[in-house]
Amino acid sequence: MDQQRRSLVTAAVAAAGLAASGAALAQAGEDIVLGGSIPMTGVFAFAGIGINAGIQDYVKIVNDAGGIKGRKLRYVPEDTGYKVDASVAAFKKITSQNKVNLYYGDSTAFSKTINPELERAGTMLMAGASFATEINNPQKYPYQFLVGPDYTEMFGILLRHIAKTKPGAKVVFVYSDSEFGRDPIDESREAAKKLGLNVAAEIMTPPGSVDVSTEVIKLRRADPDFTIFHGYVLAPIPEFITQARKLGMKSQFMGTFWTMDHSMVMKMGEAADGFMGVMPFRYYYDTEGKAPMLEKIRAMRPEYQSTAYMQGFLTAMLMTEAAKRTLDAGKPLDGKNLKAALNSIKNFDTGGIIGTPITIKGNSIPVGRIYKADVKQQKMLPASDWITLE
Repeated sequence: MDQQRRSLVTAAVAAAGLAASGAALAQAGEDIVLGGSIPMTGVFAFAGIGINAGIQDYVKIVNDAGGIKGRKLRYVPEDTGYKVDASVAAFKKITSQNKVNLYYGDSTAFSKTINPELERAGTMLMAGASFATEINNPQKYPYQFLVGPDYTEMFGILLRHIAKTKPGAKVVFVYSDSEFGRDPIDESREAAKKLGLNVAAEIMTPPGSVDVSTEVIKLRRADPDFTIFHGYVLAPIPEFITQARKLGMKSQFMGTFWTMDHSMVMKMGEAADGFMGVMPFRYYYDTEGKAPMLEKIRAMRPEYQSTAYMQGFLTAMLMTEAAKRTLDAGKPLDGKNLKAALNSIKNFDTGGIIGTPITIKGNSIPVGRIYKADVKQQKMLPASDWITLE
């Protein structure tokens, strides 16, 4: 009888101990979940695969170093095929099965669609693949941010470089007839005027246009010193450049983020030589100056990693920093506290992913550098210093 009683007491003590340690673990050791709507298939898969790898690698770096205040960072992605309904379904699935504090969205359309849900829940901070100017509005999108300059700021960085290189230059905007394409045009027209530049023409094309001969004639008539393409990934930029050069045009051709990956530019072949554009991050192979994070990336992945990879990697880094600062302040991990912690980032060193310290005031990081394609070296080379917009 005594033996039986002793066994029962021992079991009860053990159970109580387990319950207590379990409760403590739930508080101290609960995973911090980073959910993701990631386009691993579909038209944007080239970016989604890079973004996914970048997030995975930074999560591994954090966890190998002991996590965030002793808590593991857990990445939970779902493939969306770059479709809004699939992205919303992925969000609902991930957030219903996990306590999510951080989220990566795959598109502007998803960011806008899910925003009321983010505001209602108030539990998470979100960033993603979008650089839409509309999202750079803390009143309208209080729990979201852009990992880089918005599209209008990208144009601003290009225009500032143009004004410095050739004051009073003649510029043409070539953009796709899409929300993405039209995004920065109105504000950039005004910005160009303020910088003393002459916007000689604006040429809009269908998003997937192949035959651009009519548009090239318009471009030749305007005869700009600089031509800025926006709202495309690749086509029809090479067709524009090839035809314009055949007509003897000497315009300097430029692009924005989604056109500027090394592999995209080099796909243009000869047309790529001298192509310039704005890039918020350093390229994988950039060895200039101190860049410990780039060295870490090159050690983890000896083959070239895309600019989409850098964007995913930096997103995870900044989200982690926001979570760390929130926990350091003894505050709960909710949308309001995480966003306030993110906006407390001043003169932050990204380990060389961005080549200058960054400050996050609103919903964007208005920093970039102009790079130029050198086809002989098969590299994108710096053509300006880092430019920060006030």
